[in-house]
Amino acid sequence: MAETHKPPEQFTLRLRRFDPESGEAPYWDEHTIELEPHRSVLEGILQAKAAADGSIGIRCSCRAAICGSCGVRINGEPGLACHTHLDHARASAGADGVIEVEPMGNMPVIKDLIVDMDAVHWKKVQRVTPWLIAKQPVPEREYLVEKEAMVDITQSMACIQCGACVSDCLAMEVDPGFIGPAALAKAYRFVGDPRDDEQDVRLRDLAEDPQGIFDCTHCFKCVEACPKGVNPMGQIMRLRRIAIDDQKIVDKNNGQRHEATMVGLIKDYGLLHEAEMVPRSYGGNSWFGKFHPAAGKELLASLPVAIKGVLKGKINPKIAIFGHKIPAADLKNVQRIYDKVESRPERYELNLYITGYDEVDEETPVPVGTTATNGDDESPAAPDTEGSAA
Repeated sequence: MAETHKPPEQFTLRLRRFDPESGEAPYWDEHTIELEPHRSVLEGILQAKAAADGSIGIRCSCRAAICGSCGVRINGEPGLACHTHLDHARASAGADGVIEVEPMGNMPVIKDLIVDMDAVHWKKVQRVTPWLIAKQPVPEREYLVEKEAMVDITQSMACIQCGACVSDCLAMEVDPGFIGPAALAKAYRFVGDPRDDEQDVRLRDLAEDPQGIFDCTHCFKCVEACPKGVNPMGQIMRLRRIAIDDQKIVDKNNGQRHEATMVGLIKDYGLLHEAEMVPRSYGGNSWFGKFHPAAGKELLASLPVAIKGVLKGKINPKIAIFGHKIPAADLKNVQRIYDKVESRPERYELNLYITGYDEVDEETPVPVGTTATNGDDESPAAPDTEGSAA
């Protein structure tokens, strides 16, 4: 049966405009367009540009969510203008139903909805050496690579470089020098490739950089922003796991020790113990370690912030010093999780970008790279599913 579409409706677009040549501040500009509800926000903008104001600046190319050119913020959230339906955008708008479209964040605005991708996004991608460095000697014919190894990097390969994750990265907002989610996801594409000859060099470089893999704050904004399910934060966590657990890299930024401290504190207390964070991160669990010179320096540097937090009632001195208390039964439940994970003979990671179900039992997921129980090919792919590592 042929699909039927609703008749055209009126939509109001409120565009964030900026013309650097005018010398004026950015301003909002409203346009009423008439299109079918299933049509895209990009089509609405192009209609306003064609019918009302040819000076509206918007970057676009494929109009099929493939090239990543039309990345913008729609009602405050990052997305592809060509991949967002007008009716969906109106549903997520404010009470007045006006669809607000702004340029992406964390990048300089060139004009209207066009941002300077070269100044931030592409500069950071270049930073991670985004090409394969072949192992020597290069085989006379093709490389023979295990299927599971290539499946593992499929998720990072799905990136279309739209910059949505960069736009919403909170770490980059605070520290513009942070390499960023898109570039680090691209880095994993080669770190995870068994054909690359410089995995250790890449990891050590990204771990030792103070704005590298340990600068991510786990805010999950890049995961939510990505239109292709690349899960950039998951790729950053993979880089950390390989750097810490496989390559045993202890970085000068104290990222490895800090992460080990957080894991250890939750195992010991069930919750983070703020007073132990800095001493353990710099000196370890020993009593002597608590007096490590670097720990004292860090504690003194954070003292003004701590005092301000106490005065504003955001920090409870008693809890900060003696830690949170949870029931013994709850603590045992937390520690059972550790026992189960640590009892595994090897680290278990599952890339969920490609997953499926066993043909025999459709309720039982089949991990990536494994074979269905009936011996046939792997279960069917289901793209756009987020990845994770355990």
